[in-house]
Amino acid sequence: MQTLELKAPYLQKRNKLVIVCSKGSLDMAYPPLMLATSGAAMGMEVHLYFTFWGINMLRKDTVQSLKVSPVGNPAMPMPNILGMIPGMTRLATRMMKGKMDKMKMPTIQEMIKTAHDAGVHFHACSPSMQIMNLSKDDLIPEVDDIIGATTYLDLASEDAITLFI
Repeated sequence: MQTLELKAPYLQKRNKLVIVCSKGSLDMAYPPLMLATSGAAMGMEVHLYFTFWGINMLRKDTVQSLKVSPVGNPAMPMPNILGMIPGMTRLATRMMKGKMDKMKMPTIQEMIKTAHDAGVHFHACSPSMQIMNLSKDDLIPEVDDIIGATTYLDLASEDAITLFI
């Protein structure tokens, strides 16, 4: 007698990772880049789609100056109201960068280069680019292309692991 082994679709290994990067703060730039480089190291096809404030991770004029916002950030070890005091964003950013330096954590620019060198694809969102009045010349050279929602959905629909950060 022949037996059939059925696997649920969610148990099948996927080799494509698509991450939507929607936040432009320092603390939200690391997770998608860490996941992307890990996925690429595992042999996955990896795509990062930068939309809305996530575009700041790709802008030549802002990629080096991403900040940590203490306002509205429940993980900050201070009462939220203190984040509104002038200089607190600068202080929180300096503290986080200091901890990362101590850990010898790569910078965002180094992470982007590592990811790009590993084959990670960088896509900028065309509607976000239009809203922010940006052109391809405003972006770092690692950006592969500028795509819209339909192209993103096409990438994400091909049995990919899709994350929104």
